Amino acid sequence: MSPRTIDGEPESTRPVPDSGEPKSGGPVAEPGQPVPDTGPEPQEASGTDTPAAAETAAPDTETDVEADSDTDVEAGAAADADAEVVGAGDSDSDSDSDSDSDERVAAVRRAGAAGRRWRAAQLSACAAMLAVALTAGAIALGAVRDGQNVPVSTAAAVSPGLLASGDLDSSITALQAHLRAQPRDFGGWATLGLAYVEQARTKGDPSRYPQAEQALKRSLSLRSDNDQALAGRAALAAARHDFANALALADRALKQNPYSERALCSRIDALVELGRYDDAEEAAKTADERQPGVPVFTRYAYVHELRGDVTTARQVLERALAASTSPGDIAYVAAQLGQLAWNQGDYTTALTHYARALAADENYLPALEGRARAQAASGQQAEAIEGLELIVARYPLPGPLVELGELYEARGGEGDAAKAENQYLLVDAWTAIARANGVNADLDTALAAADHGDRATALRAARDDWSRRHTVHTADALAWALHVNGKDAEALPYARQATATGYRNASFLYHRGVIEKATGHPADARTHLAAALKLNPGFSPLGAREARTALKTLEASK
Repeated sequence: MSPRTIDGEPESTRPVPDSGEPKSGGPVAEPGQPVPDTGPEPQEASGTDTPAAAETAAPDTETDVEADSDTDVEAGAAADADAEVVGAGDSDSDSDSDSDSDERVAAVRRAGAAGRRWRAAQLSACAAMLAVALTAGAIALGAVRDGQNVPVSTAAAVSPGLLASGDLDSSITALQAHLRAQPRDFGGWATLGLAYVEQARTKGDPSRYPQAEQALKRSLSLRSDNDQALAGRAALAAARHDFANALALADRALKQNPYSERALCSRIDALVELGRYDDAEEAAKTADERQPGVPVFTRYAYVHELRGDVTTARQVLERALAASTSPGDIAYVAAQLGQLAWNQGDYTTALTHYARALAADENYLPALEGRARAQAASGQQAEAIEGLELIVARYPLPGPLVELGELYEARGGEGDAAKAENQYLLVDAWTAIARANGVNADLDTALAAADHGDRATALRAARDDWSRRHTVHTADALAWALHVNGKDAEALPYARQATATGYRNASFLYHRGVIEKATGHPADARTHLAAALKLNPGFSPLGAREARTALKTLEASK
């Protein structure tokens, strides 16, 4: 999946003096916490427009799940005429958050076990049932029959700042308690919806997305011009990788409130993920003028990185880190700097940044994953495997699962092949569950399946993703899926397009070199394979080894 977009950081509060560079960098609420902005009426988002859906999941699965959720909502309303109930309160309380997380992990692992027994033929049905189990009855949004249609305004007790307190689960619990007492608080519902979006993102729990949608719908039913919920719908569409709809929703939000940070950031994310990089750069400049802060700052840096301007990206992030004061901001920006350094093969600097991120928040998942990746690349295989095993035990997400599987394969010890296969099956399980909850998983599917799954599935997913958006990441995924299916002549133009913007990514260069070798362009293949290994010699536990082998073969045949 494309890195560092749709991060959902909270709003900044203090501008940085203008120096001709991006203005962002003032302290903001923690990256894990959603902050509803202002913005216009959203369109109904199906939530399926980009990277991530396993081909094994039936297309109508997510429709059925959402329909069931709506039915449960209406049933809850009929059953409770006097008060509004937020059923998710029980599952999101502090006391139950750990057990909930364990249950979600167990659900993914059960789906993986089902995959081992029945493989792809049964995985879709299993994932759908798990998704229903995770979401059914999770939130009931019943209408209060109090004889009034006048919504109440957001109480100070549930202002967006509450979600910046550092404990998302506790903040959600407080919101739920408030909404039981004040069920017509449209702002409270909007904030709860965004909190669920953040919970899904930070905990890898896609079952929160239907909950977020119901909360945001409830907010809009109370006040249709409620800008917090309108911008929230844009953020939700982006989180589900429905970027075309996210862009439309963000534009509508900005017509109503041009200074909505949430909408400004969702607009940048959508343009980046649609491959409209020129427009994304302009959007980042506009956002920086209107709402300077860490959320805009980091997006501004990423747009420059995609252009190959690593120096500017680094300077922007360093400035953001210097301006960050909250632990959440420090962890978020330091991890971004770590990722940037790792992409350039500077593992020592990457590990330093990840250490700073973890000093601010010892459980920050991107920093934990990044540290393991940098450890593996710098030869600390045992430490990397141990770290990733701890991560996937709690958060079985595609990135760390694939990384751990490849490290097992690279180690090649007794039982490692079976361990690696188990990780790849869990990727299939996660993406199927994600799709059942309205997330498009085509890019995740294409990337994982091309090397570690069904190649035909990888190609279908990559073609589907390319039909919706033309990003460098989708171009690379399609090129590689075509290659593993023996269609190298068709793959070459996409491999070239993936590297055309100047984005410095060793995997892209490696894929291009391999495809050039297969299509009879040995000089170009040597150039790009050597460039990949020079840029980031440990870019992949298996890919880097294969790149060295391919380059050695080409050198010997000169």
